[in-house]
Amino acid sequence: MKKILITGANGLLGKKLVEALSANTDVKLIATARGENRNSIQSGYDYYSLDVTSATDVSHLLQKIHPDVVIHTAAMTHVDACELDHSASYLHNVEAVKHLADTCEKLNTHFIHVSTDFIFDGLNGPYDEMATPNPISYYGFCKWEAEKIVMRLTTPWTILRTILVFGVIDKGSRSNVVLWVKNNLEQGKTIHVVHDQYRTPTLAEDLAQGCILAAMKGATGIYNIAGPEMMSIYELAIRVADYFQLDKSLILPSDSSGINQPAKRPPRTGLMIEKARRELGYHPHLFHESLALVKKQLES
Repeated sequence: MKKILITGANGLLGKKLVEALSANTDVKLIATARGENRNSIQSGYDYYSLDVTSATDVSHLLQKIHPDVVIHTAAMTHVDACELDHSASYLHNVEAVKHLADTCEKLNTHFIHVSTDFIFDGLNGPYDEMATPNPISYYGFCKWEAEKIVMRLTTPWTILRTILVFGVIDKGSRSNVVLWVKNNLEQGKTIHVVHDQYRTPTLAEDLAQGCILAAMKGATGIYNIAGPEMMSIYELAIRVADYFQLDKSLILPSDSSGINQPAKRPPRTGLMIEKARRELGYHPHLFHESLALVKKQLES
């Protein structure tokens, strides 16, 4: 039985991992997050409150648990907030990774770190695992710094890069691009959506699948874990409107330059997933299949 500890268990990816791993009889799951457990599933795993920005807390808990694998999903992911508060971004996205990585090295624990397409400048997307990072936002800079910490480990490590994650979780969930489009259109609100930024949007269940495959197979190195289809954010919004039969005339295309955001966004990223398909057996949903799952979960 493999002992797996996850950070960020109250987030979108964390909750999908709890959902999948708590039912896996080959796994002893330890879920951690800051504060109380906010998962609807309360059995099949142990839960501990953990502040990953505290080296002492991280060292104490990991040495107590001695996990075989740590899947690190906790992060400060609001790109503009990171741009406006560099110290908070560095604390959560770099220092926390160092605390976890250092302790995993001492325990010879496999460290799986979730990263982002924002480590790239977006001039030559889509990117494979060998592409050279060149972040243009402070969030991207911090995530690239964290990757470099992970890559220096002498014990097993994995970096899973992902992109524009969406999905449905229970109460207390933060919105994401698909739900934002759907909710605004349902309320009859006009939305401005960029047409000059391209991504490969990723269903949260697919990202969780990628994490679990890497953990169970003991896969090391860098893998892209993303959706299989490249589209602009505007096209994504149109496809959401069409799927849920909402008024797409409320969606107004905008240039990135016309939207006032503190942090720069890479224009064209996208992540190539052939390596994950080949080596991990990763099989993500097509976008319309992902929307069908979102619809089913919203109705349940």
